[in-house]
Amino acid sequence: MTTLSTATDLTTDADALRRSAAAHLWPHFSRLSSVVAGELPVIVRGEGAYVWDARGHKVLDGLAGLFVVQAGHGRGELAEAAAKQAEQLAFFPVWAHAHPAAIELAERLANLTPGDLDRVFFTSGGGEAVESAWKLAKQYYKLVGKPLKHKVISRSIAYHGTTQGALAITGIPALKQMFEPLVPGAFRVPNTNIYRAPEHGDDPVAFGRWAADQIAVAIEAEGPDTVAAVFLEPVQNAGGCFPPPPGYFQRVREICDAYDVLLVSDEVICGFGRTGAMFGAQRYGYQPDIITCAKGLTSGYAPLGAMIVSDRLVEPFLRDTTMFAHGYTFGGHPVSAAVGLANLDIFAREDLVGHVARNAPAFRATLERLLDLPIVGDVRGDGYFYGIELVKDKTTKESFTAAESERLLRGFLSGALYDAGLYCRADDRGDPVIQLSPPLICDQTHFDEIESILRSVLTEAWARI
Repeated sequence: MTTLSTATDLTTDADALRRSAAAHLWPHFSRLSSVVAGELPVIVRGEGAYVWDARGHKVLDGLAGLFVVQAGHGRGELAEAAAKQAEQLAFFPVWAHAHPAAIELAERLANLTPGDLDRVFFTSGGGEAVESAWKLAKQYYKLVGKPLKHKVISRSIAYHGTTQGALAITGIPALKQMFEPLVPGAFRVPNTNIYRAPEHGDDPVAFGRWAADQIAVAIEAEGPDTVAAVFLEPVQNAGGCFPPPPGYFQRVREICDAYDVLLVSDEVICGFGRTGAMFGAQRYGYQPDIITCAKGLTSGYAPLGAMIVSDRLVEPFLRDTTMFAHGYTFGGHPVSAAVGLANLDIFAREDLVGHVARNAPAFRATLERLLDLPIVGDVRGDGYFYGIELVKDKTTKESFTAAESERLLRGFLSGALYDAGLYCRADDRGDPVIQLSPPLICDQTHFDEIESILRSVLTEAWARI
């Protein structure tokens, strides 16, 4: 058994940390063979937009941890809010009881969401919020006399979580095959990747109409009396940041209304300022029936998620003895809720959402400078949320084979970018992309640093190819 003597050792002895990780830690979405081989970077400290590993290597956090640390690292007031709440009430569940932090945070969130999304159901994280939304949709339709409505529609390559229900909604076959059979009733429609659009690729408005109409096609194919909800991210994450074409969500809303289908805006990533609005639904001007969120709600300083529901969906649950028989031990945890409140205080005081909206055009322009590189095919996204698609041929848009992508992303880019001082995501759940989602406090100096590191490393990658 590997042992480490003190907390001080854990932040100073890089080799001991790696040995301990190799023996005991099972990281998420990671190849365990790499951990055993001692290839796991160990992050020990963060401040602002930067983190440091156990060897003292400083890295710009170009992914906000995992689309999470909106307010930046090292915010003492968030830690203080957690400590203060823990001293007063460390834990009590919101099961037929409540506590002030959850009550106040629920009210704050209801006041921030669009329209009549006034009821907040807390979870521990984003996947649980998505799971909750599907279960709520099923029960809602049973309560209003439409018991056959249980199916859901989501988009190709979209990621919505890892629980059995959320994984069924996820549109990435490789993530699902080892866990099948999953919850039945989830179906896929095309996403909004206009760079590789099969229809109307030269006309964003026509493409948006076409892509939205595929939802109506799917509803008709499955039977309108069987479809309960459509789950969509404002900007789709997996595949490399697909923003919605003009008019897309307005047409989706029309379709959902016509077929009595709920529109779930999965804002686990896009919520809390990531796109330059508090919620992506506000950024793109549509009214969802449910918002699922997590990550940026606490800037990652404590785990917390939420399903925020419209008054219409709540109404049947207000009758007699009706109950939503669903919940989580740590949903609405007092410490997490207190951190969420302090995080929203920072958002208001520092105008983080406005900061993103004002600086987003500069971030886009800085990243688009990389389009002069032969390996960069597309730069797409919105706000502080971007994907850079890598190609073998810019003219034909030829992508890399699976073997080539493996060598490019995992064999070189991930390690080279980190060594050069940038933490981001080299991903091939769709076509090979580099994803960027920096803390919302970042400015032009950070944008320039990101572009400089990417330019250097991608130039070397192309030379290796």
